[in-house]
Amino acid sequence: MKSIGHLVAIAALGFGIASAPAASARDRIADMLAAKSAMQGKKLKKTIEKAEAYPLGSKENPVRVEMPQGQMAYLASLRCTDGKPPQFKRIGNYGLGVYDNIIDGYDVRCEGSEPASSTIFMDMYHAGHVETRPVPGFTIGNEG
Repeated sequence: MKSIGHLVAIAALGFGIASAPAASARDRIADMLAAKSAMQGKKLKKTIEKAEAYPLGSKENPVRVEMPQGQMAYLASLRCTDGKPPQFKRIGNYGLGVYDNIIDGYDVRCEGSEPASSTIFMDMYHAGHVETRPVPGFTIGNEG
């Protein structure tokens, strides 16, 4: 049977933190499971300010949310130019983003409307953060 330390080391490899000592790897995994960003405090604030120079939803300025539920809620709140919600699916992770967290990419489509196809990047490691601004080309609407 594998030890917890061995399992943490395997998980660390998957999260791209293999070079960190075992205790740090465990701490980082615990933070990720709690939706806590790798970047905190003044450094996070400064990075957010720099990211604002890029379009929301880009790799350089991913939408910050809390966990997969936050990703789904945000994407469900978007509206295409015809007022209808887009269809979306996760297309994968794109490694570490500007906040030193793994970012996910979503294929977002507005069938018969605009934008016809978009890729939106999201960072789900921002506990308590709810993004209320739409990514370019979309508006925010009510679910339903």
